[in-house]
Amino acid sequence: MSEQTQAGSDDAVTFILQRIYLKDASFESPRSPDSFLKQWKPKVNMEMNTRNSTLSDDNYEVVLSLTITVKDEADEVVYLVEVQQAGIFLVQGMQGEALQVALGSYCPNVLFPYARETVDSIVTRGSFPPLMLAPVNFDAIYQQVKAQTEANNANVQ
Repeated sequence: MSEQTQAGSDDAVTFILQRIYLKDASFESPRSPDSFLKQWKPKVNMEMNTRNSTLSDDNYEVVLSLTITVKDEADEVVYLVEVQQAGIFLVQGMQGEALQVALGSYCPNVLFPYARETVDSIVTRGSFPPLMLAPVNFDAIYQQVKAQTEANNANVQ
């Protein structure tokens, strides 16, 4: 997967996905086996975070972290899944805001389907019904976080 603009141009942009990998995963089912005997009416809560780091001049690691907590009607945790889906991206010709948008929005968009499949696989291996997470609009989340950061910075000054 790569995107490139005109190769001879000074403002050429290169974006290449080098690797996608599972950095960390965990599953807890603290109420097993009792949770299997109850009526299944789950309450699902998902927390999401992204971070990125520079590996070399043009290589970046982006990590999408998902924490899914599923509770029963009595508000007891039935299971907890944590997944850190990561990728290494080669990004050349992007600076400033364009680079931040790529790392904070586009890269997590690439990683999310892999994280979603990992969560579903872990949950079904725990003997629970499949859990398909809804799509996420990382562009909107990035813009919301950016606006909130700018507002917080304006209030500090």
